[in-house]
Amino acid sequence: MRDSGVWTYGILNLGHILGISTLFGSLLILDLHLLGLWRRVPIAALSRATVPVAQVGFALAALSGICMLSTNGTEYIGNPFFMIKFPAIGLGLVNVLVLSRLPAWRAREDRELTGGEHRQLAIAGGLSLACWLTAITSGRMIGYW
Repeated sequence: MRDSGVWTYGILNLGHILGISTLFGSLLILDLHLLGLWRRVPIAALSRATVPVAQVGFALAALSGICMLSTNGTEYIGNPFFMIKFPAIGLGLVNVLVLSRLPAWRAREDRELTGGEHRQLAIAGGLSLACWLTAITSGRMIGYW
């Protein structure tokens, strides 16, 4: 990739940033709703709009990130922020998996949720924000170590 021209890595980095911002922007709206903001907006409608956008953002960030990693992988050995970023991404993905299996998440399309179900979703939303903010922050800090 380094021999592909001066713009190749820059464009790849731009794709990574666009993927991250698309992913996090979508998740931020959904997670804040799960934490209790905008209760008048039905969660079913909000999730139908945000989840596919987040999936596209994650795919773009992951693909471009893999390409960037293949270019600079040896430079990241021993970087503590690198060792924080990937577990945070893994935990974020596990949180998505757990959330998708919660009865409250599955019921969001069919009925009004109970207080206990809202609490379950709020916990998942808070964990999501923590994981993705950690991944983004540590990813940004990799270049400064």
